Amino acid sequence: MNHPSLFSPLHIGPYQLKHRLALAPLTRMRAERPSLAPRPLNAEYYAQRATEGGLLIAEASPVMATGFGSPGVPGIYTGEQIAGWRKVVDAVHAKGGVIFLQLWHVGRVSHSSFQPGGVLPVAPSAVAIADLKTGTADGKAVPYETPRALETSEIPGVIDAYRQAAKNALAAGFDGVEIHGANGYLIEQFLQSHTNLRTDQYGGSIENRSRFLMEATKAVVEVWGADRVGLRLSPYGVANGSGEPDPMPLYTHVVQALNPLGLAYLHFIEPRSSGAGRAEVNHQNVPSAMVLFRPIWKGVLITAGGFTGDTANAAIADGHADGIAFGRIFISNPDLPRRLQRGFPLTPYNRATFYGGDVAGYTDYPEHNELAQA
Repeated sequence: MNHPSLFSPLHIGPYQLKHRLALAPLTRMRAERPSLAPRPLNAEYYAQRATEGGLLIAEASPVMATGFGSPGVPGIYTGEQIAGWRKVVDAVHAKGGVIFLQLWHVGRVSHSSFQPGGVLPVAPSAVAIADLKTGTADGKAVPYETPRALETSEIPGVIDAYRQAAKNALAAGFDGVEIHGANGYLIEQFLQSHTNLRTDQYGGSIENRSRFLMEATKAVVEVWGADRVGLRLSPYGVANGSGEPDPMPLYTHVVQALNPLGLAYLHFIEPRSSGAGRAEVNHQNVPSAMVLFRPIWKGVLITAGGFTGDTANAAIADGHADGIAFGRIFISNPDLPRRLQRGFPLTPYNRATFYGGDVAGYTDYPEHNELAQA
């Protein structure tokens, strides 16, 4: 029996991908201001990475104005943002790529300076992120504020924002959407016991803490059909003050509850790279999300976090994952699939240009020139 490799075809929902290497959703903070709509530069960036026939997962995009925690992040709740994303999608499709949009609400990982009217960010419960600083809208480093707990009566409106954002992504021409349920943002704040102290139907038991995720997912599925909806989770993550004392009971329940929906894929962040957006990390002696949850999850499994071409190939050949999402090295190597397949050297990335700025560190990384090497 031939084991699949990183360069075997893969079906995700209705899409036949030429290989199993995906672009991870990466916040780059280069949207137009003040509209927070994608601009032509963003279309160029995604198109550069769409030439190899794989899956691109576009950066996390807030589903409503209260969902922001960073400057220059594109949204998906206004007509102008939809129009900007359509140009991105058209550029990717022109290169033969498949592109999903990641739907986002940061919850407490925000600051009142980003919130409409300067009010406090919302969260499941009034629990601040301890021991970490955040940036204000004008760039000052300050402690996180204590968020305001959502009223039970407000939660359907947030679920509706996910539903409407899904409709907006459909209007922009995307091929599907991924729900951001990882990295300590709003959905994970509902899931985890230290950030969810609620006593209504959204708090307490594991089933209740999972309710917000399940309702948001089902709302998005109503719009797209399950086979064009993915979900990202980070069961052992430590990003943005997240972390469950014993993740297995919670995330086993979540994965088992998701199985009957028939989602396009589940996308894990490997624990060893949790928090990699803020710093170079390689957490040691941590479990592997793909190994733990592969036996539980019945569908396509994508995982991400510090993979090389060799370790990605091994994960797929061993049956632990069906696809591997790459982040940092896909930033600096727009032709990453071809480079890994042919053993070409990789261009190192420059962390200083990850967030904000313009062309530098965004669209100016070259493709590998085979003729120059010959």
